Amino acid sequence: MKLKLAIIYGALIWLLIHVIQGIFKPIFNYNLPYFNMLFTIISIVVTGFFGILYIRNINKNEVDEGILAGIVFGVVYLILDFVCLILFPERFLIPDYPLNVASMIVINLLLTTFLGYLAQMDINLK
Repeated sequence: MKLKLAIIYGALIWLLIHVIQGIFKPIFNYNLPYFNMLFTIISIVVTGFFGILYIRNINKNEVDEGILAGIVFGVVYLILDFVCLILFPERFLIPDYPLNVASMIVINLLLTTFLGYLAQMDINLK
């Protein structure tokens, strides 16, 4: 496992999710007040992108690497969120914060495992 690369990608995932959510949240909150899937959609796209970047250089045990990458991404996400919770406590006063964190960890784990599964397949498109 490339631990250093996984930690860097995990930090970039966390940063990009929060930056992109900060950009798009006002648009969706004012125009679509009941649209609460923004976090999930951004998480899937960003995690998928960095998961592909991580797994494409792995040549064996891709599923195991995907599981481990998902775990590392989730741990980095938790650590960075707790650091921000200590520094900016008013930002985390949303009622569904534990659900957001839990969904992010599940998305990371499932998506990277699935990417690892797809990476081990031999596909021949005539």
